[in-house]
Amino acid sequence: MSVSQRVSSDRQLARLLQIGVVLEEVVEARAARHFETLPSEEQNELHEDVRDLLDEAREESAEHRERLESLIDELDSETIPFEEIELLVGEQYAQTAPDDFDGVLYDQLHGEETAYKFYDDLIVAIEASDTEFGVERERLLETLSAIRAEEAAGVEEVADLMEASK
Repeated sequence: MSVSQRVSSDRQLARLLQIGVVLEEVVEARAARHFETLPSEEQNELHEDVRDLLDEAREESAEHRERLESLIDELDSETIPFEEIELLVGEQYAQTAPDDFDGVLYDQLHGEETAYKFYDDLIVAIEASDTEFGVERERLLETLSAIRAEEAAGVEEVADLMEASK
């Protein structure tokens, strides 16, 4: 399932939104993993900032999932089994492991950028479509645009922390 094409049915939209849910789960799980690996006693201000960033990322991903699931619930469409969506996300969006990056911040930046790009592509595909969906188009685009903006802010926040750590 590619986001680069037009979204032409509720079923296709539901599948793409489910991909967003799983993508958010990946970001949340990786942030939680990194959070637990940081020293519990703050050794410096940067560690405190990184812990805060990872905690915010987990909370934001959970909120994004809830918003996406709400949209999916409104669609008159069968959902795809979780395992199938998880496989699609693994193949297209989560090809790296947390340890593939040189540090927590690089991994977090990758997750934020991947999510931003996914939502950006999804919005473009929906805007290119003239399909009537089971969810109001304006609300759908507003929700996705808000999530995309939050992902963009996350990219900036991670980049700022990376710059501060140099």
